[in-house]
Amino acid sequence: MNELTCLIIGGGHVGLGALKAIKEATGGMANGRRIRFVLLDKQPGHVRKVLLFRPAVSGEEIMLPWTHWFPEGVEFVQGTVTSVDSGTKQIRYTDAQGKDARIGYDLLVMAVGSIVRRADPEQGGINLTDPQAAADIRERWRANLRQAAIETNPEEKKRLMTIAVAGAGISGIGTSAELAFAMREEPSTLGLNPSDLIIYLLSAQDRLFLEGPEKVGRKLNEILGECGVTVLYNCKAMREEAGVVTLSSGDNLKVGLCIWTIGLIPNPALRTMGLPLTPEGQVLVDECYRVKGAPGVYSIGDCARVIDPGTGRADQMTCKEGGMQAARLGKVVIADLEGRPAPSHKEVMDAFCIGLGENRGLVWARKWGLDFILTGKLAWKTKKLAWELASSLR
Repeated sequence: MNELTCLIIGGGHVGLGALKAIKEATGGMANGRRIRFVLLDKQPGHVRKVLLFRPAVSGEEIMLPWTHWFPEGVEFVQGTVTSVDSGTKQIRYTDAQGKDARIGYDLLVMAVGSIVRRADPEQGGINLTDPQAAADIRERWRANLRQAAIETNPEEKKRLMTIAVAGAGISGIGTSAELAFAMREEPSTLGLNPSDLIIYLLSAQDRLFLEGPEKVGRKLNEILGECGVTVLYNCKAMREEAGVVTLSSGDNLKVGLCIWTIGLIPNPALRTMGLPLTPEGQVLVDECYRVKGAPGVYSIGDCARVIDPGTGRADQMTCKEGGMQAARLGKVVIADLEGRPAPSHKEVMDAFCIGLGENRGLVWARKWGLDFILTGKLAWKTKKLAWELASSLR
C-alpha cells in the first residue's frame, strides 16, 4: 500500500498545531492510504518564542525536545529548506551537517513563521531575537548591577542601573515589565536600592497598544508605571553608542543597556523557496490556505497572507490567529483529500493577552461592539494558559 507523505516545514506553535490537527482529522489515513508525517525544522527542539523574554530575565530554558510532543508516529528532520519544487513535489534543504538533501511530499504545510526585526548593527544595543540574545541581555544587566554596587560616581551608577527598551509593541511592553519585576530582586543582595532602577520603554507613537482602543493603552501605561517602567512617547531610538541612546528628538539617554524589540517580519527564507509572495514577503494563499499555483501545498501563520473572504481583513501576526488557522487546516486537508468542499477561513475575535510580570497582566477583547478588559492575577493566569496552548502544552 503506497503511503502519503505529509511534510510540515516549521516546528513553531503553528507548525505543531497543524501537525496535531491534520493527524487528528485524518486519523493517519486517507483514502485507504497511510499518512507518513514528517516535521522539518532547523532547530534541534521546539523554541517557545512566545517566552523569548524569559531567558533575558530568569535564565529559563525555552527549548523543549521534539519528543515532548510526538514520541511515536512522526519523523523529525533537522535542516533548513532552500527551495520548493511544486512541479515534482519535492523540497530541497540543507541538513544539520551542511549537506544538500531532498524530500518528496504529497502534502506540504509551510509554517516557517516570522523572525524578529533587527536593528542595524551600527545602531548598537542588543536585539531580542533568540534565546542566546536573551541570555546575553540577562548577563549584561546582571553585570551592570554588580558594577553599580562598587561604583563611586553617582552618574555612572545611575547609568548602569538604567535600561532602555526600544520598541513599544506587545513584545516591548511585556519585556520591559518582566525586566522590572526580575531586576528588583537583585539589588538588595548587592546593597543597592531597588528604587534606583530605571527602565524606559521608548514608543515612537503617542500611545500604547494601537491594536485596540485608547483606554486600553492608558491602562497599560498605568500598570507599567506601577511595575516601575516609564514610557516615553513620540520618542524613537535611533542608535546606542558607548552607553548613550540618541533619540529622534535629538535628546539623549544614558543607559547601561539598550534592548531592541521592534516587531516581526515574515521569515526572509521564503524569498528563496520559489513560492508566490506578497511584496511584504508573505505566501499568497486562498481562503482555504492553499498556496496559489502549488497543488498540495498549504501555508498558515505569520508567513502567510491570510484574508477573511467575508470581511476582506487580513489576519495579524499573532499566536491566536495562527492557532485558529492550524486547527481549521486539519478540516481543510481531510476535505481536500476526500474531494469535499473545504471550510473557508474566518477571522478570530479581536482579543489580546499581555503578560506584565508575575501575577500581572491585561486581557482585552471586543465582542458585540463592547470592550472587555481584565487585569491583575486572573489576566496573568489567562496569559500563562495562552502561552501553554501556543506551544501545545495543553
